[in-house]
Amino acid sequence: MTAAAPADVPTLRLRLQGGVAATTEHAAATAAQVIGFGTHVDATIGWAVSIGHQVPVPGKGKTTALWELLATTAALDVAAARILEPHLDALAILAQARAEGDDPRDALTAIGADGHASWGVFAAEGPGGRVEAARAPDGGWTLTGVKPWCSLATYLSHALVTAWDGDRRRLFAVALRQPAVVARSGPWHARGLSHIVSAPVEFEGAAAVPIGGPDWYLTRPGFAWGGMGVAAVWWGGAMPLVDALAAATARAEPDQLSLAFLGEADTLMWATRASLAESAHAVDGGMDAAAAKVLAERVRATAAAAAERVLTIAEHALGPAPLTAEEKHARRVADLRLYLRQHHGERDLARLGRLLGSR
Repeated sequence: MTAAAPADVPTLRLRLQGGVAATTEHAAATAAQVIGFGTHVDATIGWAVSIGHQVPVPGKGKTTALWELLATTAALDVAAARILEPHLDALAILAQARAEGDDPRDALTAIGADGHASWGVFAAEGPGGRVEAARAPDGGWTLTGVKPWCSLATYLSHALVTAWDGDRRRLFAVALRQPAVVARSGPWHARGLSHIVSAPVEFEGAAAVPIGGPDWYLTRPGFAWGGMGVAAVWWGGAMPLVDALAAATARAEPDQLSLAFLGEADTLMWATRASLAESAHAVDGGMDAAAAKVLAERVRATAAAAAERVLTIAEHALGPAPLTAEEKHARRVADLRLYLRQHHGERDLARLGRLLGSR
């Protein structure tokens, strides 16, 4: 599924100087060749898998390049970034496990998780049940229970899934196409990210491969690094709205209010870029899990607040016309508004306050 790539594909830079990494340029160029990029789920997953092994993992000196790739993908299409981000996060988690001496590659190969695997990360918890991990008679592990908010489970080949091993949570790799895994198709009535269905998955004694030890997934610094990668997606997803504001002021003699709207939006996006750039440098410099957790809460709050405000500014400045007559703009607004709900607003700010108060 390819089409001619446009001559100029936009890319986003976190640094004030220096070009975008070659991986980002390649990813953006190949994305432009995918028909239905962001809306054709299978095609977009195929693209994500094809570039996944070329992408750096966070904390290895190239976190800036990784976040630029995520932001650029979101600038092209928010839903595509929603597909790419968890796939790259899963690859990074597996790389972190190997770096710490847990190398499950043989076990992963046994469940079909090769270089062609497409990954999700299913770590949400919800009321009314949980996924339990248990030892199987052959010494392996099985998962039983219902996991909520499993994005794209009907499309992906594999997922990293959190489950309870007694009173502690542990991470497992699972092949999603085995008979013991039943992915529900809904409920999913979302207008934003309408193709990125996040519905429950039922595990009925599904074979699973442990990744790391008990609580490892939640206590490693990489957990916070992944959360900051999502903030880069929010920043990138909002940047085209600033471009739309600038284009509107160029079409006619702008009044003071139009210029103020553009100035405010630009300032918010600049501040978020600076926050992400500094945070990427900090991640590559090394930090413990506690410091990473505080940094992630700050970065996510900064990016979410900025993106939400830019969405409001764009609606006030541009009016209803692009929301009703421009499919790509209207889809971006709907997709980004739903994606931002991964940040829990004041509840996440309270969590940051609790972390600061406990120092």
